[in-house]
Amino acid sequence: MENWVKVFEDAQQVRAEIVKGVLTAQDIPAVVLSKKETVYQVFGTYEVHVKREDVLTATNVIKNEISF
Repeated sequence: MENWVKVFEDAQQVRAEIVKGVLTAQDIPAVVLSKKETVYQVFGTYEVHVKREDVLTATNVIKNEISF
């Protein structure tokens, strides 16, 4: 995961999964990482990561095509 960069972060898993789905539909490989604490799932966030070479494209897609 050293060549992967965080491009999106949210406390709600569904939003992270939506972002991942939109990026994947644009042929940008993406993964969702859970940064939630493991016991009660109260604190932390979900992060969407893409490959370093796709950061600019992914950021533009998130900014221009996704709104919550």
